Amino acid sequence: MRQTTVRQVATVFGGAGFIGRYVVQRLAAQGWVVRIAGRDPARARFLQTQGMVGQIVPLAASLDDDGAVARAVAGADLVVNLVGILAERKAGDFTRVQAEGAGRVARLAAAGGVERLVHVSAIGADPASPSRYGKSKAEGEAAVRAAFPGATILRPSIVFGPEDQFFNRFASLARFLPIMPVVAGATRFQPVYVGDVADAVVAAATREDAVGKTYELAGPRVLTFRELLRFILDTTGHRRPLVDLPQGLVKLQVALGRYLPNAPLTEDQLLMLQRDNVAAADAPGLAALGIAPKSIEAVVPGYLRRFRTGGGRRPQPAG
Repeated sequence: MRQTTVRQVATVFGGAGFIGRYVVQRLAAQGWVVRIAGRDPARARFLQTQGMVGQIVPLAASLDDDGAVARAVAGADLVVNLVGILAERKAGDFTRVQAEGAGRVARLAAAGGVERLVHVSAIGADPASPSRYGKSKAEGEAAVRAAFPGATILRPSIVFGPEDQFFNRFASLARFLPIMPVVAGATRFQPVYVGDVADAVVAAATREDAVGKTYELAGPRVLTFRELLRFILDTTGHRRPLVDLPQGLVKLQVALGRYLPNAPLTEDQLLMLQRDNVAAADAPGLAALGIAPKSIEAVVPGYLRRFRTGGGRRPQPAG
């Protein structure tokens, strides 16, 4: 009689997103049955080709709904929560998604007997943060710890990769703007590759020494916002002067943005930009999970190629 292998089940909230697609691919490659839980299951269908028939299953599950979350985590060995937002569509979204939603996933995962929980937060998580984003991330971490003490929390810095909304966004702006506007140019970042973050999720889900720990995920270099913009210009070959915007103009832009559906800069994001986004020196990070971080120089030029001047020829560094 042939023996059947019982495969482990992982439920990934936010699996169709930027980081999520890489997490799903890696879990599927290791043989996990992966449930992709989100508001719109249709958004996750493109990932079904990353596994065998029936291995990757999109599910409808809103973080606001106890019943939907409980059904999504039922019978799972692992739950990964990647859900987060950078701006609110309506007041209270940060709390609803990043604090209450995170706590709901942790509470129902614990109640459902889930063995491992990996919660992806952000380096900016701080109960004393002046921004609602950073404060709600900290509230989410506290709720996760209270409900599921053995959860592993990952705090990435700004995440880069082919689908990112940072390098791609500013490279696109550089094509038609006569200058590159700079806001909070001295703020420091430590960009981390999306593939390294996904590898960290898988490591956190499988390593016994990761249970109950918090890791800060960052790349090998610390760069100011101004230096990152200069890197984008050099990589794409666009010669644009970097111009610091006056505070009055920035505040006007933020004020006008309140009336736009997709504001380029919100008041909360401006508050976030006033704080460095780098890993703490004493915090365990990628190295503690056995991962050697990739640099922006090794990855970003490959996907910014389409923004280059001269039909994709290698750009010359700007002076």
